[in-house]
Amino acid sequence: MQQLVECVPNFSEGRRPEIVQAIVEAMRGPGVSLLDVESDADHNRSVVTLVGEPEAILEAAYQGIATAARLIDLEQHRGAHQRLGATDVVPFVPLRGMTMAECVTLAQRLGQRVGSELQIPVYLYEAAATRPARVNLADVRRGEYELLKTEIATNPARAPDYGPAAVGPAGATIIGARGFLVAFNAYLNTPNVEIAKKVAKALRHSSGGLRFVKAMGLLVEGRAQVSMNLTDFTGTPIHRAVEMIRSEAARYGCMIERTELVGMIPQQALLDAAQWYLQIDNFTPEMVLENRLM
Repeated sequence: MQQLVECVPNFSEGRRPEIVQAIVEAMRGPGVSLLDVESDADHNRSVVTLVGEPEAILEAAYQGIATAARLIDLEQHRGAHQRLGATDVVPFVPLRGMTMAECVTLAQRLGQRVGSELQIPVYLYEAAATRPARVNLADVRRGEYELLKTEIATNPARAPDYGPAAVGPAGATIIGARGFLVAFNAYLNTPNVEIAKKVAKALRHSSGGLRFVKAMGLLVEGRAQVSMNLTDFTGTPIHRAVEMIRSEAARYGCMIERTELVGMIPQQALLDAAQWYLQIDNFTPEMVLENRLM
């Protein structure tokens, strides 16, 4: 069986399409399929989805990081989304014939090469984390690039796993291995970002909300946005998160205006939402026509 791994690097550039295009082109190569590129000007961030054979994906990720380091200056970067580096985060996700342990090895190999050859500090997270405090991406990114500059050389807790204890204009990169993540945003019919922040606080697990949900409130395109990562859509399905947003937003006289996906989503996540909203008690995947034709 051919091994397949997904890699979803996030780059701190969403306003200059020529820069994003240069990074994407650097990642193309044999054994690599480019599935999606999502850029957001307000977040000033681009998310690229790659799938392919492990060695090919490993090389593609390195070339993307190297190109971003040349073209993105964190000293000039401003955006709504938190970030630590020009290439902010690079997760490996096992798809077919791959184990999580093998994805951890990929993360370690990439981190070591980025640290030694590009002289970029690297932090390992999620399944690849070397200490409990680095499992959660938000904890690694706390304070962003600006705080890391002041702490990396003096605070032992901020010492990188690979690379120098010094930050250049490319910042630092967070590399890891994780399960499939659904990035899903909801826009409220208000420009009041404080409402989005309150809704996100009620929603996210770290504040006592739904398990497997990370959320924050942002102002995007003139609308309050609840930006979410669902780290296990089988444990907390999309429809449950959406209904909680509806309920919490209603407290402030608001409602969901629209939602959006960032990147790719498993078919099963959409089927689960359709079954729940349509209340189809007897639904099975075999009832989907396309599944019977495959």
